[in-house]
Amino acid sequence: MSDNSQVLYTEDNIKSLDWQEHIRLRPGMYIGKLGDGSSQDDGIYVLLKEVIDNSIDEFVMGNGKNIDIKIEQGRVFIRDYGRGIPLGKVIDCVSKINTGGKYDSKAFKKSVGLNGVGTKAVNALSSYFKVQSFRDGETKMAEFTAGVITVDTKLAKTTEPNGTMIEFIADENIFKHYKYRPEYVENQLWNYAYLNAGLKLNYNGKTLVSKNGLRDLLERKTDVENLLYPIIHLQAEDIEIAISHGTQYGEEYYSFVNGQNTTQGGTHLAAFREAIVKTLRDFYKKDFDTRDVQTSIVGAISLKVEEPIFESQTKTKLGSQNMGPETATIRSFVMDFMKTHLDNFLHKNKEIADTILRKLQQSERERKEIADIKKIANQRAKKANIHNKKLRDCRAHLTDGKKIDDEIKLGSTIFITEGDSASGSITKARDVQTQAVFSLRGKPLNCYGMTKKVVYQNEEFNLLQHALDIEDGIENLRYNRVVIATDADVDGMHIRLLLLTFFLQFFPDLVKHGHLYILDTPLFRVRDKQKTFYCYSETEKQEAILKLKGKAEITRFKGLGEISPNEFEDFIGDNIRLEPVILGEKTKIEDLLGYYMGKNTPERQVFIIDNLKVELDQIKPDEEEVMDLSEAEITEA
Repeated sequence: MSDNSQVLYTEDNIKSLDWQEHIRLRPGMYIGKLGDGSSQDDGIYVLLKEVIDNSIDEFVMGNGKNIDIKIEQGRVFIRDYGRGIPLGKVIDCVSKINTGGKYDSKAFKKSVGLNGVGTKAVNALSSYFKVQSFRDGETKMAEFTAGVITVDTKLAKTTEPNGTMIEFIADENIFKHYKYRPEYVENQLWNYAYLNAGLKLNYNGKTLVSKNGLRDLLERKTDVENLLYPIIHLQAEDIEIAISHGTQYGEEYYSFVNGQNTTQGGTHLAAFREAIVKTLRDFYKKDFDTRDVQTSIVGAISLKVEEPIFESQTKTKLGSQNMGPETATIRSFVMDFMKTHLDNFLHKNKEIADTILRKLQQSERERKEIADIKKIANQRAKKANIHNKKLRDCRAHLTDGKKIDDEIKLGSTIFITEGDSASGSITKARDVQTQAVFSLRGKPLNCYGMTKKVVYQNEEFNLLQHALDIEDGIENLRYNRVVIATDADVDGMHIRLLLLTFFLQFFPDLVKHGHLYILDTPLFRVRDKQKTFYCYSETEKQEAILKLKGKAEITRFKGLGEISPNEFEDFIGDNIRLEPVILGEKTKIEDLLGYYMGKNTPERQVFIIDNLKVELDQIKPDEEEVMDLSEAEITEA
C-alpha cells in the first residue's frame, strides 16, 4: 500500500473555477454524455434542446407562435418571437449561473428548465455563441467564445419584431467529429410540435405543426395500417394519452413530462403501463396475464407536473413525487385518470372493446403455445453458461443479479461479432468497464416471416436475447448501444442483414428507440515510416496517399480479424465511428423486410446487380480479387 501521509495538502491545492471553466471541465454533469451525434441523446442535441426550451416557454405563456431553426454545417440558429430577454439582462441570462426568469413565476411552475443553467451550458460548450434580444423597438447583442464574452454592443434601434435569437457552434474540442443528423433533429422538433398544438417550427425550409397532439405522434411513429383499431386519444388537465394495439412484437411507448421527452421513462410511464393492465382487467372482468395485455401496445403519455424531480441532469427519467402540494401521487393520478376515461371510452365504443378483447385472447393463446419451448430454451441458455462462452461482459454489468444503474447502462455498449478472430481482437482492445462482446457462431438464420417461437428454438437467437435481456421488451435492455460489428465483405454484409432482420422482426422498438448501430471500420491502412492513416473509403485512401506524397504502404483490410488489438483501440475508443440504424417515420417494416429478405424477386435482382456494378466501378484493378464473387454469392447477397 502506498504511503500518502507525506503528500502536501495546502491552500495551493484549493482551486476556484469560473462558471464556464467548471462546465467545460465537467460537461457530463450538465448535458450527460458527449458523443458525436450518432445517438439521439448525444450532447449536441441537448444543447439544441436547452435553447429551444426557452422559446417553448414563451409560446406556452402566449407569446409568439413561430420558432425559426436553421442548422448548416454545425452552425445552429434559433429565433423565437416571444417577449425577448429584458435588454439589461441579456448577458447575465447566458453567462451567470442561477440567473433566469423562471424562479419566481407561477407561469413557469410546470416548466422543465428550473435550474438556471441551460443556455449557460450551451454558451460555455460552444466555440462561438451569439445572443440577441429584440424588445419594443430596441435590440441588444453579445458574442462569446467558450463562455468568455468577446463582443458587447450598446443598445440600438431596430424594426425587428420582439423575440430572442441565439446562434452557436458546438466546440469541436469537446464534441469530437460531431455532426447533426437531420432525422434526430426533426424527431426532436416534432415532439415539441405534438406537445404544443398550434406551434409552428420552421426548420431548414420545412414547417412542423400538429393539431392533434399525441394522436398525431402515434400516427407518425407507427404504421397505421397495422393498428388493430383507431388510436384512443384521451385528455384532461395536466395529462394526455394515446394508445392502440398493433401486430408487432413487444411494446412501444413515448413518454413526456412538461414537454421533456423522458426516453428512460420513470414513474409516469410505469403507472401508465400498470393502469392499462388494471383497467382492461376490470373492464373485461378477467385476470389477464400482464404480458398478454401489454404485447403489441403502442402508446404515449404526456404529463404536466409542478417542479418535476428527475433522476439525472439531462431529465430523461422522472422520479417519484406528488403532482402538486395538495394532490395525489403521480401513480394514483395516472391510475385514476385511466380508470375513469379509458373505461368510459370502452363502454361507449363496443367495436373497439371487442377488438381489444380478441387481441388479448390471441396473445394469451400464443403465450401458452410457446410456454414449454421457452422453458426449455431458458434452461438451455443457463446451461450454456452464457457469461463465459458467448458473452464477454463488461465489468460494470457483473453485478451478481442486481439491477443495473441507469447511468451505467447509458454508457455501455455491446459488440455483436462474427467468428473467433474478430471477437478476440475486439475483446482485447475494448474498454472492459463499459464494453461487452457477443460472439456469433456462423451465419444467423433468416427469420423473415417466422413467429417468435423461432427465437427460442434457435440457440444463437435465444442466447443473444438473453445477453441483451430483451425477452420481455427493451425496458431491461442491458446496454444502451447494440453494435453490429461484421466484416466489410459479402459474408459480413449478409450477416449484418440477417441480424437486422432479427431485430426488426422481433424487437423493432430496439431500433425505433435508437439503440442499434453498425460499427464502421477502416477499409485501408496507408502509412510510411513516420505516419499512419486509417481510411474508411477510397476517397480517404487517395487523400492519405497525397499527404504521404505517394511513398506509402497500402493495406486493404478484408476482415475485422486482420486488424490487431492495438489498432482496434483507436476504432472502438474515443474515435469510434458508428452508423445508427434509423427507420424512416413512414417505413413499413413488413414491406422493407419482404423486399430485402423475402423471395428473390426480379425487382430485387435488378437492384443488387445495379448496385454491385457501382461498387465494382469504384474498385481499382489491384483490389478486384477482394470482390471476386461467384454467381451464387451475388444471388445470396
